[in-house]
Amino acid sequence: MRVKINHIILVLFLLISVHAVAQKTKRQRLEARRTQLQKDKIYINALLSNTKRKEKNLLNDLSDLNSKIKISEELITAIENESKELGNEIYLNQLEINKLKRDLNALKKDYADMIFKSYKSRSQNSRTMFLLSSENFYQAYKRFQYMKQYASFRKKQGEKILLKTEELQALTDSLLVKKNKKELLLAERKKEQLTIEEERQKYKSLLTQVKKKESKYKRQIRKFQKEQDRIAAQIDKIIRAAIVASNKKSGNKSGSGFSLTPEAKALASEFVSNKGKLPWPVKKGYISTYYGKQPHPILKTATIQSNGLRITTEKGSKARAVFNGTVLAVQIMSGNKKAVLIQHGNYISIYKNLAHVLVKKGDKVTTKQEIGTIFTDRITGKTILGFVLTKNTKTENPYNWISRK
Repeated sequence: MRVKINHIILVLFLLISVHAVAQKTKRQRLEARRTQLQKDKIYINALLSNTKRKEKNLLNDLSDLNSKIKISEELITAIENESKELGNEIYLNQLEINKLKRDLNALKKDYADMIFKSYKSRSQNSRTMFLLSSENFYQAYKRFQYMKQYASFRKKQGEKILLKTEELQALTDSLLVKKNKKELLLAERKKEQLTIEEERQKYKSLLTQVKKKESKYKRQIRKFQKEQDRIAAQIDKIIRAAIVASNKKSGNKSGSGFSLTPEAKALASEFVSNKGKLPWPVKKGYISTYYGKQPHPILKTATIQSNGLRITTEKGSKARAVFNGTVLAVQIMSGNKKAVLIQHGNYISIYKNLAHVLVKKGDKVTTKQEIGTIFTDRITGKTILGFVLTKNTKTENPYNWISRK
């Protein structure tokens, strides 16, 4: 019965240990996420503070504040998640410390009993007499071996006590470190909450000013959306023409998608296998507009339809290919801005709002190869890359394809 209970205790201990290791790995991921968000926040703040405007634009001011608030909210969530995991680790640490203390007390008690018995044995009869009183040589030899084993066991028990003491001290130190770290995280969260509250107050103040001229800003939004729709239609026309040409070349006149060669099929398959791991189309930046139909981030009564991501970056930044492929087209847009379309089998990655391009139609490009300089708006000072991804003519959400940094 006692063996069975010991077995159950051992299994429970192993389960707790495995859980502790898993939690540590999870917290390491959470810590990495928090660190990345802290870097993103520093970068966004620096980027926005360096933006020079030649004329006042409340929508841009509000958009900037919105971005700062969003990254602060994400950072607070990351801090809370990491703090929660630390709390779980502290709890498991304390359980382990309690167990070690019990083990150490039991070892010390056994060792004390052993020393006491050894002392009594020496006082009643010496080791020599114990050996000499043997009935024969074999018994004397066995007694000698027993005495050696007993001394060795006693030495090992002493070493075990020392190791357990050191282990207990290390765990206690680790617990103190974790408690201090948790306190620092809570202090950081409090600081972030104060910062975000100040930014929300500024946001409300600016929003009041925007609402006074809501119709004016709605017209601006509609004009911008109309231009984006026009560009999307141009790009769609280019892709459809390329699909027709590929089918004509292969003799497949009824195909609704690209007619692919074996090499192109292999490239498309490789592209799909990298979903969620593709590099960002810029070295540094943050997503200022996400994919799909959504309320305008400022004027909730207005909606916008985004067929890709808008990534805000630094002035002079270069757009870069997210995967190996061939330049399908370089399209001239309004204001002499350009878009580059890169084909990856039946997938097309599109890089819009370029001031200058470094590639031409038919060029082979490699992952992370620079393909052009992103346009910087002289009025707002913003440098924004439009990044679109399609499978044949159907748009995909690029956010699901790029890595999380």
